[in-house]
Amino acid sequence: MKRVNSFQRFMNTRAAANCRYQPTCYEHAANCYTHALLIVPAFVGMALLYRLSDDRWERITAWVYGMGLIALFLISTVFHIISWKKSHMRLNLRELGPLAAHMRWFVWLMAAAGTIYVFNYHEKYKLVELAFYLTMGFFPALVVTSMSNTDGLYELAFGGLVYCLGVVFFKSDGVIPFAHAIWHVFVALAAAIHYYAIWKYLYRSPPLEDIRDA
Repeated sequence: MKRVNSFQRFMNTRAAANCRYQPTCYEHAANCYTHALLIVPAFVGMALLYRLSDDRWERITAWVYGMGLIALFLISTVFHIISWKKSHMRLNLRELGPLAAHMRWFVWLMAAAGTIYVFNYHEKYKLVELAFYLTMGFFPALVVTSMSNTDGLYELAFGGLVYCLGVVFFKSDGVIPFAHAIWHVFVALAAAIHYYAIWKYLYRSPPLEDIRDA
């Protein structure tokens, strides 16, 4: 029993239905740092892909993908800093085929809708929020059906699995200490796996043996 109580200072009790979970100061800090520390590595990763690019379109792709990765961690960090500040004030004041060509617009619309939703209705409709995340994760995977080259497919699938496993912690605020920060770690790990696939199969120069065989 003492062991359970020793963790109580790190998290609040689970929020009731249609109520927002209020992280403790410890959890707020963890939520900020787990993604803030990845902003610079994401920038370095973008620079690496840009340097490995062979033509103008690869450079543009590296820039777009890299900026998206940076934005992921930056926006998450800013959101959690704002949430932390508001919480503190309350305490004191009380080429993949034609399918891929259209898929990117769906993802951007989902991201925009999700951003608007989070800032206005965060955790008010929890199942809707979960549906947003899972839809953004699974729907673009339909692009696989139009792929002729399946290199990197296992890495993409494994990264997707990591994202999905992280959802368990995403829904465990008030049950597991630092649950949201742990989910951030799963997001970072999945992003790293996907980055590795992009670097290995799209940007890394093939070994000399492969060139000779060709």
